[in-house]
Amino acid sequence: MPAYARPPAYARLVLRIIDARSGEPVDAAPARRGLTRVEVHAPGFDTTSLRVLLVADLLVRALELGGTPVWALLTGGRRQAELRAEATALGIRPFEDSPDVSAGLGEAQVIHVAVEGGTATDGVRIAVAPAHIDGAPAHPENPGTPDDTGTGIDPGVLRLALLARHHSAPARLDAAAFDEARGTLARWRGAVARWARRPSRPVPDEVRGRLRDAWEDDLDVPGVLDVLHHVETEPGLPDGARFETYAYADRLLGLDLTRDLGSPS
Repeated sequence: MPAYARPPAYARLVLRIIDARSGEPVDAAPARRGLTRVEVHAPGFDTTSLRVLLVADLLVRALELGGTPVWALLTGGRRQAELRAEATALGIRPFEDSPDVSAGLGEAQVIHVAVEGGTATDGVRIAVAPAHIDGAPAHPENPGTPDDTGTGIDPGVLRLALLARHHSAPARLDAAAFDEARGTLARWRGAVARWARRPSRPVPDEVRGRLRDAWEDDLDVPGVLDVLHHVETEPGLPDGARFETYAYADRLLGLDLTRDLGSPS
């Protein structure tokens, strides 16, 4: 079997996520094509709240890649302006302020993205596990809580470090995790810039299938990253196909992997 061949049994037609209320996989896109409302619940300004926004950003990107229109709203607590600014730095696209949506817009699906243990009154709920940065100083307003925002970490590095852990697993990020993310991001951006100089080739069907299989399986972004690691060194794969693969995957990842195009070698 070719390196990237996939049996037909693994083919999926829509994004499926684990509903935290039932523990069962459900379709994230509505059965009939229509609007999906994504409600993001971020209680404050810390790395966990930032991770909630990042997971919601991935969900919106995945739904849109599948052709589903999305209305994304943010409901939060304190320090929302700071949270939004930090999210923008991480490449998280803006969410609208949550209005009174009791009437709705006739949406066919409602998905809540919140910290694990939260509640939702309707729709599907994605539970996001906590995230912390080791070595963060104490929060000035609450000495018992680490202030793990505004630490000076490159936003792209922080985004990749968070993406490398599935959203259902707690993420405790330390210096080693950031060093790994920093090295991977620099290497991939440099490689993409080099590959772009070669003749373009389409994303191989098998590779595209594996990427979609990963992110459509409960937003398994670590699985997407694993595919990219393989594509980076796969013998015989044209560099033009590597470039197109990374550019395609970055529509979900939002890592700005084509940033260094045109830069000197």
